[in-house]
Amino acid sequence: MINLKGLATGIGSLPLSDAQSAVDLILRYVPALPFWPQLPKLDAREGMLAQFSQNLPGLKLQDGNLIFSAQDKEKELELFYDRFIAQDLEYFKITPDFSRGFYAFYERLNKIDLSGVEFIKCQVTGPFTFCSGVTDSDGQAILHDEVLMQAMVKGLSMKALWQLEYFKKFSKRMIMFFDEPYLTGIGSAYTPVNRNEVMDVYAELADTLKSRGGLIGIHCCGNTDWSMLTDTAGIDIINFDAFNFQERFVLYADNLNRFLKKGGIICWGIVPTQEFDGTQSPELLAQKIESGLDILVKKGVDRQLLLERLLISPACGLGTLDIKKAEGILNLLNQTSVFIQKNL
Repeated sequence: MINLKGLATGIGSLPLSDAQSAVDLILRYVPALPFWPQLPKLDAREGMLAQFSQNLPGLKLQDGNLIFSAQDKEKELELFYDRFIAQDLEYFKITPDFSRGFYAFYERLNKIDLSGVEFIKCQVTGPFTFCSGVTDSDGQAILHDEVLMQAMVKGLSMKALWQLEYFKKFSKRMIMFFDEPYLTGIGSAYTPVNRNEVMDVYAELADTLKSRGGLIGIHCCGNTDWSMLTDTAGIDIINFDAFNFQERFVLYADNLNRFLKKGGIICWGIVPTQEFDGTQSPELLAQKIESGLDILVKKGVDRQLLLERLLISPACGLGTLDIKKAEGILNLLNQTSVFIQKNL
């Protein structure tokens, strides 16, 4: 593992409606760990649910919303499992009309010098967030349907595998993020998912994806029980909103210590998104991270290990923001990365 200290990446979504301009921003501000851009303002099919829905059983886009609507549920599931068991990655691909940013990014990588690229980052919506956002004909989230939930977990794993395979030609280390804002609700009386279910699903996903050699990351932009991620076999990267929730995250020092010792990486979402106003500076954001490091070191975590396994990102995706604000955030991210590499 290279020394990651301060390397920067993005979450996925950007507010542009031109794919080439989105790729320009990414390669300008996060050149060492670039990601393909999700562009929900360009097309509803690039939303975080719709974008990964193609050929998953019974899913249909209706008035911009993704719903489960199958005339023959069993037949749809049978077709799906035939393709899943065959490991037919092409069946689960994301087509250009659902992801112009993906293909524009790929084509650009074909044309540029990649010597400075350390990793290529891809992403898919996590299964709990995905299934909580898709409803059936009765308006019930399919998260409550055990059969459909299991199918979606497997389908999303295929979407992830297809991406890893697609970028394989560049011979770069790959990172696959699962975006899971739903995990902020785990432990609540109103959430029908418990800690063990999350750990079981992600152990399964990691086991499936490890065969392709990628690193597995989880992005959650709120607070959650971080121990369920540190303690799940196969998860390599935890990405959290360090601007708003660092004080709660460092409470898990013992879990984080074990996570780092087994090779884990922490991606600090230190650049604010909604709160960004142009007054934040690289120095202040680096100081905030350093204060978190100090707390962890006092609790027995090795500082050098923390620094070697330290990535940074925006706190959340940028797809809902205006373009000027999004570029300001990426610029600040780039400056903070440089400052950390020189000063921490």
